[in-house]
Amino acid sequence: MATMSLRPCGDYRATYRTDTTIFPTPMSRNFCIAGVVLLCVAPLFLSNYYLNLLIQIGYLGIAALGLNILVGFTGQISLGHSAFFGFGAFASAYISNQGIPVFFAIPLAGLATTAVGMIFGIPSARIKGLYLAIATLASQFILEDFFNRAEWFSGGSAGALAESFSIFGFVFDSDERFFYVVLVYLVIMYIAAANLMRSRDGRALVAVRDHYLSAEIMGINLTKYRILSFGISSFYAGVGGALFAHYLGFVSVEGFSILLSIQFLAMVIIGGLGSIMGSLMGTAFMVLLPEVMEGLVAGLSNFEWASGLGAGLAFLKQMAIGLAIILFLIFEPDGLAHRWRLIKAYWKLYPFSY
Repeated sequence: MATMSLRPCGDYRATYRTDTTIFPTPMSRNFCIAGVVLLCVAPLFLSNYYLNLLIQIGYLGIAALGLNILVGFTGQISLGHSAFFGFGAFASAYISNQGIPVFFAIPLAGLATTAVGMIFGIPSARIKGLYLAIATLASQFILEDFFNRAEWFSGGSAGALAESFSIFGFVFDSDERFFYVVLVYLVIMYIAAANLMRSRDGRALVAVRDHYLSAEIMGINLTKYRILSFGISSFYAGVGGALFAHYLGFVSVEGFSILLSIQFLAMVIIGGLGSIMGSLMGTAFMVLLPEVMEGLVAGLSNFEWASGLGAGLAFLKQMAIGLAIILFLIFEPDGLAHRWRLIKAYWKLYPFSY
């Protein structure tokens, strides 16, 4: 008598190990590997314009993931993330200009930014909420002023030159070459963050976010993990800033304003707070949104009825970021990652997805 195999209709996790796995299904793991392989061959087919966008998504995605670890996973707040991003950029440029290879300068810049971030994270041990937001906002202006005054470190208002990335004499001085550098760092940093969240320390960070009193009763040192979250967040910001510096070859203080900090917050809000994949999705959204708006404005300007709206159409590009944040907070507060999970769940159980 023929037997019929039944496929389980649902999501069953019987052990803690299966609940904390990075890839919930073999298909998700295979899709991730296929995506990385596809990116590896992307420079063979894409123009420099699209490679530039992918490189931006790469180094900004690393920094955004650091902010998500702080805000989304630990429940802290920071309005000075771009300052740590800038510190990593200036630190890597300074270290490489002292004769240290860029290959070592990037992680060293991340460690230096970690130290600075933990110093500014000390107030998180005693304050939270709006008061912590004001304290981190102060760090933004303190570091900006430091960049302007410390000419030995940042070049002051003139900026600083950054060496090109090189390994064994092979220089990554083009978009096609530097793309692979950013891709390697992106994969390593995201795998490290995914494994961190599965560890004891990662679960402690989430416990601090969900209910700090219960976490303290369970023996979790709140001060330690709050400051540690600032350090980890700053390390990711520093590495992202270092990649940014060596990609452009020049670093200027004007690029690390409070506006960039707000954009980093928009990335994690739109992508999804407390989601590693959402950090990259939100970064891609924020990088591609101005390009889409640019194409929309260019398309509308070809119509005669829109010829008199030139200034208004240009303003549309500027307001798109703020409008996107508001719309996501209203209609999709859990971000793109949550919507993607719902889509996957729907098709996983189709046609019985109700």
